[in-house]
Amino acid sequence: MVLEATMICIDNSEWMRNGDYAPSRFQAQADAVNLICGAKTQSNPENTVGVLTMAGKGVRVLVTPTSDLGKILACMHGLEIGGEMNLAAGIQVAQLALKHRQNKKQQQRIIVFAGSQVKHEKKLLEAIGRKLKKNSVALDIVDFGEEDDGKPEKLEALLSAVNNNDSSHIVHVPPGPNALSDVLITTPIFTGDGEGGSGFAAAAAAAAAAGGVSGFDFGVDPNLDPELALALRVSMEEERARQEAAAKRAADEAARQEKGDQPSHSEDTTMTDRGSITAPEPETKRNDPMDDETALLEQALAMSMDDPGSGRSADADMSEATAEDQDLAFALQMSVQDNAKDSATQTEMSKVLGDQSFVSSILASLPGVDANDPSVKDLLASLQGQSEKKDEEKPPSEEEK
Repeated sequence: MVLEATMICIDNSEWMRNGDYAPSRFQAQADAVNLICGAKTQSNPENTVGVLTMAGKGVRVLVTPTSDLGKILACMHGLEIGGEMNLAAGIQVAQLALKHRQNKKQQQRIIVFAGSQVKHEKKLLEAIGRKLKKNSVALDIVDFGEEDDGKPEKLEALLSAVNNNDSSHIVHVPPGPNALSDVLITTPIFTGDGEGGSGFAAAAAAAAAAGGVSGFDFGVDPNLDPELALALRVSMEEERARQEAAAKRAADEAARQEKGDQPSHSEDTTMTDRGSITAPEPETKRNDPMDDETALLEQALAMSMDDPGSGRSADADMSEATAEDQDLAFALQMSVQDNAKDSATQTEMSKVLGDQSFVSSILASLPGVDANDPSVKDLLASLQGQSEKKDEEKPPSEEEK
C-alpha cells in the first residue's frame, strides 16, 4: 500500500455549466472527485486528501490534506461556478499545501481536473513540471471538456516535464454516454502506480473490469445499500412470477380450446347416430302415458260439449269415471239421487194439491182462513193448473213406454 498525501485541483470555471457530460461538467467532476477521495482514504488509513478550486476570484483551498472523508465530501457542497481556470496557480498552491503536510513520509501527488481552456504558454507549464519533478511530486491530469487552443499538447508537455518513472498519468475523456467517474475507475489515476490498488479501489476496479460500476445485480451494491438491493430483487422475482403465470395461463387456455374442438366433432357424430337410431320412435310411443292423458282430455272435452260422435253414452262415461276415481263417482251418484228425490217430492206435492177435499179440510182447520174466499179459490186454482202443466211436460217414464 502506498502512503501518500494528495491534493485535488477542481475546475469550477464557467465552462463547467455545459451539459456535454451528464448531468453537467461540474456534477460529473464532483462525482469523480468523491470517488477518488474514497479510494485514496480507504486504500491506506494514513493517507490524506486535500481539495482546492482553481477558478473564481482566485485559487482557494477548501480543505487541507486530511484523512477525514466526511470533511472532504462536505467541502464539495455549495461551490460557486464562475471565472476562468488558473492552472499554473492551482498547481503551485497544491504543491505548497503538500509541502506543509504533517507526515513527511507520505509521497506527494497532485490530481488536476482540466475541463476548460488552458491560457498558459507551453514553456510556463514545462517549467512548473520540472519544479514538481525536482520536489518529487507526482502529477495526474484528467483532460475533459474543451479541446481548443492546443490544450492536449500543453497538458502533454506538462506531463512529460513532471513524469519520473511513470509515476504521473494523463487521461483524455471525450464526451459520451459514459460517466466521467466510470472512465476514471479503470485508469492508474484511480488504481495507483501499477499495484492494482487495494480496499475500495480494488473492489471498484474489479467491478469495472467485470462490466463497469453497475456490474452488481440491478446496478446496486448490496454492501452499500442492502435494503434497495433486496427491494429490487423482490420486485424482479414478482415480475418473473407474474410473467410465468401469464404464460402458463395462456398455455392452459390454448390446450382447453384444442380439447374443446375435438369433443364438439364427436358430439356431432353421436347426435347424428342417435338421430338415425331414434327415427322410428313414433311407432313405439303408442303406449306412452302422455298419449293416455291426451285421450282422457279429449274424452272430457267431448263430454262437456255433448259430442255425439264420441261413440259413448253418458252411462258408459259414468262407469269409466267410476272405475278411475271412486270419489268422483260417489259425488255423481249423490247428485243423481238428490235429483231423483226432488222429482219425487214435486210429484207428491202435485198429487196433494190435486186432492180438493184434502186441501179444503186443511184450509178450514187454519184459523182466520175462509175456504170460500174468492182469492183463496183463485190461488188454489192457479196451483192446480201449474201442477197439471208440469205433469203434462214431464216425459213419460220407462214403465209408461
